[in-house]
Amino acid sequence: MASDEGTTRIDSWIWSVRLTKTRSAAATACRGGHVRVNGERVKPAHGVRIGDEVRLRHAGRERIVVVSRLVRKRVGAPVAAECFVDNSPPPPPREEVPVIAHRDRGAGRPTKRDRREIEQLRGR
Repeated sequence: MASDEGTTRIDSWIWSVRLTKTRSAAATACRGGHVRVNGERVKPAHGVRIGDEVRLRHAGRERIVVVSRLVRKRVGAPVAAECFVDNSPPPPPREEVPVIAHRDRGAGRPTKRDRREIEQLRGR
């Protein structure tokens, strides 16, 4: 499971250590500029080494991890936790998450006034 060559593809490593659910999601994040290795935007085939800092914007927050072990194949959660050191800031408390506007089913299209109230709730 461990790679001896010294590098592994970044999209494969992100998926292997369970930072994303699928490898294609990891590759899409790389192509979209959501993955940085040592401060530089990278493509999915970029090689990652032990000691590299990987920043991944995913699911509304930024994950900052330092590579401590290279793996090529997806591993279990306990093993995946040993493959990186997580330096991410803690997730925001539940109270700070904005309230999502909810409309009753069948209420029809929102009026201009309703739209303004919804946007105000969302903080726009």
